[in-house]
Amino acid sequence: MSGDVHRYHRQMLLPGWGEDTQRRLSESSALVVGVGALGSVSAELLVRAGVGRVVLADRDVVELTNLQRQLLYSEDDLGRAKAVAAADRLRRINSGVMLKPVVEDLRGERVLELTRGAGVIVDGTDNFETRYVLNDAAVACGVPMVYGGAVGTAGMVLPVVPGVGPCLRCVSGELPVATATCDTAGVLGPVTAMVGARQASIALQLLTGRDVRPLLESIDGLGGEGRLLDVTPLKDGDCECCVRRRFEFLERDDEGAVVLCGRDSVQVTPAGRRRLDTESVVASLRAHGSFDADQGVIRGRFAAERGERGEAIGLFVFGDGRAIVSGTSDPARARSVYARYVGA
Repeated sequence: MSGDVHRYHRQMLLPGWGEDTQRRLSESSALVVGVGALGSVSAELLVRAGVGRVVLADRDVVELTNLQRQLLYSEDDLGRAKAVAAADRLRRINSGVMLKPVVEDLRGERVLELTRGAGVIVDGTDNFETRYVLNDAAVACGVPMVYGGAVGTAGMVLPVVPGVGPCLRCVSGELPVATATCDTAGVLGPVTAMVGARQASIALQLLTGRDVRPLLESIDGLGGEGRLLDVTPLKDGDCECCVRRRFEFLERDDEGAVVLCGRDSVQVTPAGRRRLDTESVVASLRAHGSFDADQGVIRGRFAAERGERGEAIGLFVFGDGRAIVSGTSDPARARSVYARYVGA
């Protein structure tokens, strides 16, 4: 069992828990995808509860605007890969849990590989396309997923248990077009903590073998009111994912440029991803600005490149060739910066 049993004594006093349940939890594994506002809360609670292995997957780096609600990070983490910073923090909380940071934008076979080794997926992402990738993986591998979302002062949580209830596509239909995001409507920190905590609670139930009903929970972070909706009737008998088992989101091409939620940044994913020689790339970039490398992530700002607001263009380059260009929300400009300084 991970850690000293005494650490979990208050948890083991719960009805139906005890040492056997705690041991089962210590032998389980969780995949947390997105270690931002929701995922940082969920991941910390899972680690504190004694889940034996937690994989932390995130494509992003810590930004100043994250600190209002992303509880694992401090100002010392600015510019660091979230998955790495989160793992470092969580190791200091519970050294008995095996933590694996994954600094990637999960797609295709890679997300399937991580899902197959997990007992539950916790969705800490900020967009429905990635959630549908996770939904495909959950159904394909028969692994439950706990969806969560928060914007403004409201949040939602839904367990997706393959073979028990509807999948996320049954409930949400075609890929939704977002009408509000954290960038346009803002987000209240306590709401994200409430959603992340509820996701962790459901994940612990699933990992310890408890039955979980397909209930969509709505959370009002200001008024304190909540609603529960049984989504069982929403099961689509002709669903492309959970009935026909066509996993189109797993198969989608992820090349190109995507504007990231909540800030002037664009993720650039080059065609034919390849591992970069970090030392040679950072040496080349230093001729154009202030750049360094931290645990395989290159980061820095250009001396001459300016964004739409007159700020210096920043660049984060990851080992798989993917990059985040900050200081612009123009995909074409981001691709141009990437091609000029990193390579086509």
